[in-house]
Parts: sequence; C-alpha cells; structure tokens
Amino acid sequence: MKFLGNIIWLIFGGILTAVEYIMASLAMMITIIGIPFGLQSLKLGILCLWPFGSKVVRKPTSGCLNAAMNVIWFFIGGIWIALTHWLFGLLLYITVIGIPFGKQHMKMAHIALTPFGREIVEC
Repeated sequence: MKFLGNIIWLIFGGILTAVEYIMASLAMMITIIGIPFGLQSLKLGILCLWPFGSKVVRKPTSGCLNAAMNVIWFFIGGIWIALTHWLFGLLLYITVIGIPFGKQHMKMAHIALTPFGREIVEC
C-alpha cells in the first residue's frame, strides 16, 4: 500500500515539490554559508519524493543553533515551499480520493517551515 501511495503522491504534486526542494538546495549550496541550508533542503526533497513509509521526528538534542537556523530558513525559502505544499494540499482536499495526499502535503508544509532539529526515520 505504501508503494501505491508513493506512486500516486508523485503524480499529484510530489515530483513538483521535490524539484522545488532540489532547486532551492542547489541555489543555497552556491555559498559556503548556505551549505547547511542546502543539505537540509536536499534531505527534505528526498523525503518529498517518497514520503509514505517515513516519518519525521524531533531530535532530542535540538538546541538554540537549530532554532536560529530555523528562523533564517523561514525567511530564505521555508515560507515559499510551505505555500506550495498548502496550495497542493488544498487542491487535493477537493476530492475524496485526494484527502490522504492533502494531509501529507499539510504535514510537509509544517516540516518545510522548521526543518532543523528534525530527523527522518523509516516506519
């Protein structure tokens, strides 16, 4: 069921948001200061390609550096990527079949706003 969900996810916006994450990652990795942000964006892009069967949990050692990075991330690109997830989520909530995928987009929007201090684990 996870495999089928992931395939349908790719069709209904998953591939577009993953490309957005990867493009943002490449743009941020141009400078040395942007490398941590680019790596985080790349990790979220990979999660966006295959989200079913994975979950995101908070790291227990999240500190003030992660909070500062989340604030910077929010203004650099987090808000724009989250808006993309919200848009796809709202469009998918229109149909009954799209509701689970809309929920996944809403979860990804929350993660896109504050990705530092989180870890992706397999279910």
